[in-house]
Amino acid sequence: MENQEVEKVKSVSDYNRMVNHETLHPLVSVVDFAKSDPICQYKRTYTFYTVFLKDVICGDMHYGKHSYDYQEGTLVFIAPGQVSGVTNDGKPIQPGGYALLFHPDLIKGTNLGKNIKDYSFFSYDVHEALHLSEKEREIVLECFKNIKLELEQSIDKHSKSLIVNNIELFLNYCMRFYDRQFITRDHVNQGVIGKFENLVDDYFRSDNPKNIGFPMVNYFAEKLNLSANYFGDLIKKELGISAQEFIHNKLIDTAKEQILNPAKSISEISYDLGFKYPQHFTRLFKAKVGVSPSEYKMLN
Repeated sequence: MENQEVEKVKSVSDYNRMVNHETLHPLVSVVDFAKSDPICQYKRTYTFYTVFLKDVICGDMHYGKHSYDYQEGTLVFIAPGQVSGVTNDGKPIQPGGYALLFHPDLIKGTNLGKNIKDYSFFSYDVHEALHLSEKEREIVLECFKNIKLELEQSIDKHSKSLIVNNIELFLNYCMRFYDRQFITRDHVNQGVIGKFENLVDDYFRSDNPKNIGFPMVNYFAEKLNLSANYFGDLIKKELGISAQEFIHNKLIDTAKEQILNPAKSISEISYDLGFKYPQHFTRLFKAKVGVSPSEYKMLN
């Protein structure tokens, strides 16, 4: 079962058919799983954006074994083409909660279409899901209800903009809720930041820069078992600077120590820190410190 093929759900209508839900619009749907048919657990990929609101940790989604801050509901965001779900054990189950599905074609040319990349949580891993308080869950359900109400109207020239505006409102609420989650999980975040700092220090103390090259954000995100987007957002929220900037600052600290070593040339230091070309190191150092490495050496 481990090598089970990934089932591709090609349209919103196909998903609706799978759960025996009526299609009111070919590009968008709000599914109430309490009214759907039981479905088998599969790994699936979708051609549309999918948001699952799970009331309990069950159903066709895999959440990992992480501790949750809130038990009232969990939101998982899946971008088109991402694989989600679990390996099928052959038993159909009755999922709980709701799903919002919307196709990229629905938002093409709209404000939401232009800004969809700003909602970075569509690239988070499932274990980085949004855990809702009861109040937040009520707001989410209200948003879903308004989208569904609009889908039930007869389609006119206002339909598309009203549906898209309601989806955008929902996603903006989710941005706020994620900000709250970053704050309320501060103790967890501080642990991540401490580990990140140690990893960066260890990296520059080792031969990794020489052998692997200048460290990228993705490298540290993988080491911490976080998606690059979630990790980047967490660092920015906690420290007020990007993860890349944090790495640069650490590099400059290391470089300053090494520059004061009379036995080492600037070229040597730049190669030791993972730069292919010394001029790239000089440019970054000057941008951060205000003087070139050679000038810094003379001044000190």
